[in-house]
Amino acid sequence: MDDEVRITLRLPADLHSWLAAQAKSARRSLNSEIVHRLETERGTPPADGGLS
Repeated sequence: MDDEVRITLRLPADLHSWLAAQAKSARRSLNSEIVHRLETERGTPPADGGLS
């Protein structure tokens, strides 16, 4: 990412737990998992080139 913006995100506890588990199994941080999923859904290649 060229520029980054910080946001506060409120998630239901069960969604947070699920995302955290998905991130752990993919060996990504929770932030990276959320960004990866958003980029995938948007149809853009991951910022890391798909390496994470």
